[in-house]
This record gives sequence, C-alpha cells and structure tokens, in this order.
Amino acid sequence: MNRELHIGREYRHFKGRTYLPQKVVRNADDPEQLMIVYCDTSAGEWWVRPLDEFLSEVDHDKYPDVKQKWRFECAEEEQE
Repeated sequence: MNRELHIGREYRHFKGRTYLPQKVVRNADDPEQLMIVYCDTSAGEWWVRPLDEFLSEVDHDKYPDVKQKWRFECAEEEQE
C-alpha cells in the first residue's frame, strides 16, 4: 500500500463522519501500527484503528453502493 497519511488533516469515512488523525503508535505486545484519530462529533470521541485498515479500500462487496474508493479519504485532497 502506498498511500500518504496526513496527520492533522480532516478525513471523511465512507459512512460520512469526519476524523482527524493524530498519531501513529504501536502496541507494546504487537508490531502492528495503530492510528489514534479524533472523531469530530458533538461528543468529541477518540478512536484507535489499525493503520492498514485506515488506509484500506472500501469493501465494495459488502458495500456495493459506496462510491468512495478508500475507507478514509483526505477531504483537503478532494478540494485540490
């Protein structure tokens, strides 16, 4: 996978919410990289998600009507 991650930029999840990646971290017991992301909702929630999953494509078999290619797309790149 060769996508560039932009920490601090707004990303749109394919289901509609927006998220701000804050940091890439590692689990002490596992080399897997994880993302800490802030979800811009009225509750202001923090989430942890595997980096590979954050950068992956939408499962179009499971969600055939979704037009977005990536699970999370950088909103600023769409405007360029």
